[in-house]
Amino acid sequence: MAVDFKPEYMQLSVLTAALQELTPRDKRRKDPDLAIEDWIRFGREVGVRRLQISSALDESLADVPPEAMLDPVADHLNVLKPFDKSRAKRIESALKASEMSFSDIGYFDNMLIGDGKIRKTKHDWMVRLMDAAVLLGAKAVCGFVGRDVTLDMDQNLEAFETLFVPLLKAAKERGLEYRVEQCPMPGWNTTDTWHNNIAYTPGMWIRLHKLAEKHKVGDQFRIHYDPSHAILMGQNTRDLFQFLKDEGYNFLIGGFHVKGQVSNPKGIAEWGYGGQTCDRGDRKGGKPDPDCRKQSAAWLKQVVLCTHELPGTARHDPLAYLQNRTVDWLDHQLAARECLKFKQGVSNVDLVVEHEYPDARVQDPKKLGPVLKGSIAFTRAIDEAAANMYALQRVVESQGIKVQGVGREAYRS
Repeated sequence: MAVDFKPEYMQLSVLTAALQELTPRDKRRKDPDLAIEDWIRFGREVGVRRLQISSALDESLADVPPEAMLDPVADHLNVLKPFDKSRAKRIESALKASEMSFSDIGYFDNMLIGDGKIRKTKHDWMVRLMDAAVLLGAKAVCGFVGRDVTLDMDQNLEAFETLFVPLLKAAKERGLEYRVEQCPMPGWNTTDTWHNNIAYTPGMWIRLHKLAEKHKVGDQFRIHYDPSHAILMGQNTRDLFQFLKDEGYNFLIGGFHVKGQVSNPKGIAEWGYGGQTCDRGDRKGGKPDPDCRKQSAAWLKQVVLCTHELPGTARHDPLAYLQNRTVDWLDHQLAARECLKFKQGVSNVDLVVEHEYPDARVQDPKKLGPVLKGSIAFTRAIDEAAANMYALQRVVESQGIKVQGVGREAYRS
């Protein structure tokens, strides 16, 4: 039977870490919720109706000094003081006035860190964010799993079952998903360990999901997929999505970060995909440099190979797409519809623009505003184009008309 043309568009959002200092820190310290109110207004100005709110440990609790971090800390939802109904009411009023909503709350930290006291601080913060998510009507929290670098990968799987599953149980108690981003976090420490977030690839996602299922929290464990990290590891989105489908796990991806990666062919020629292994300046005498500012050079394991892309800012490069050295955004959105399975349908999937393009990470809203507005417009147009193509081809097929061409194929080399 012939079908009607009914394209389904994803829900566009932006991660508020795109502009950490929209509200100056001294004002945030006095009035933590002002940061969210300001971002709600700014979000409307740059063209979205949804936000992924960024949170980070309060400076008084953080185990990593700011000068050792590659990126400034975006603590737009501070829960040092528990987020209660009165705070929620204030934010809900701002949301209603701007006709905005939250996709989820993002807190990106190492939840398997070996130090038990530090780990408890991080877990407590995440649980407080879960409570805030419930009060704010968000359906998920988002973050990393992390890794205990003193253990091998098999031991970290055991640690996941012992230490991370309780977070999934806390999410289940609150009716939330825990969406895990897959960045391998190669520069998270000064060791030569490259995979410092164990949920870095589909093979691990499946193993972690099986452990979650064992404890009846499989529905809480989902992936917040970011194509930039696939490019970093030499993968491409279509192969990855097709693999999940072939293995029967194409339901695992629950949301998307829209952030690209532009590979540096010269850097890859020099170091390969393992990144720079020596002469980084982050270690001294076989130990992390006591000057913590120099420890951020550990990120040369990643940045020597590539630079993050804000969608729409990099030049259109078909050869780079075929080489898996940058993201083919149109095929990304097509592959998501062709290969993945979304429980509540494509129209309920969050497509979150994440800005980490270093050259454009200015903290002046007047300068960054037009940049974000353009990237968001590009992302919307790409998603609409993919949705329209996919829906139109279903119409053609339903009438017995052959769809022309082959398209990009998975596993083809």
